[in-house]
Amino acid sequence: MNFLPESIKPWLNFIHPVLMWVLLAMSIYALYLGVQIQRTRAAQGEEKKALIKGRYNVRHFQIGSILMALMVMGSIGAMAVTYINNGKLFFGPHLLVGLGMTGMITTSAALSPYMQKGQNWARYTHIILNMIVLGLFIWQAITGVQIVQRIVNSMMGNA
Repeated sequence: MNFLPESIKPWLNFIHPVLMWVLLAMSIYALYLGVQIQRTRAAQGEEKKALIKGRYNVRHFQIGSILMALMVMGSIGAMAVTYINNGKLFFGPHLLVGLGMTGMITTSAALSPYMQKGQNWARYTHIILNMIVLGLFIWQAITGVQIVQRIVNSMMGNA
């Protein structure tokens, strides 16, 4: 791909890892908000009134929507950068797990209309999918750091 200056191409490799670390932090925050939603559902009286004021459900939905959009775009962008820089994708666990996570987070978000209608099966499926995504996200962060180390070594001529 010759439409980008060669001096820019290697630096494109760092957009995805930085974005994904931000998204990992956002995922942990979304988990916190989800737990607060559950606390609100279980609370009664004044405690419930106080928790409702936190608008955890609205904030969870907003953060989740942003998270899903950025994860999908980050996944597509990472594959594009890899192809631009190498002329191919590297088929391996990091790519496959990332694609699986992208599918799971979109499926989880697609359950929102059912959860809004009080369908507990959708709520439990949403929670399970997102816990799996969070666990895989942590694993992806570790393997991603290893990939970034290889890229940095290659950039420094140590490969």
